[in-house]
Amino acid sequence: MCSCKSTKNTAQSVSPYSTTPAQEVSRPAETYRSEASDRTETVRNFDQSDRTMYRFYVIIGSFRDVNNAQRQTVELTRKGFTPSILEGENALYRISVGGYNDEGAARARIADIRAFYAEHRDVWLLIRRQ
Repeated sequence: MCSCKSTKNTAQSVSPYSTTPAQEVSRPAETYRSEASDRTETVRNFDQSDRTMYRFYVIIGSFRDVNNAQRQTVELTRKGFTPSILEGENALYRISVGGYNDEGAARARIADIRAFYAEHRDVWLLIRRQ
């Protein structure tokens, strides 16, 4: 499912700890296209107080039970991520560790997570259906 390249140039990419869309990179999305699986679906923020929606989300986990999703966000926070929960299609709760309007930045984030966190190599790109 994923490439096992170990010689990635991470100097130009977003840190896995970065969570702000302001740190988007300028490399084209095609650079990362073969490295990340992606899916298109309708999602909304689980926490209704946050109304910001992005076009691309980096998904690190999916759960049917919201309690399991909430427990996973605690663990991800301990690792330095800033996770948020999205309600997706098919009654799934998606855990996002980054929202972007630039596809290249989202794919760069996926590449960095795969490079720095072996346990999260199954991270993938969710493209929000408009």
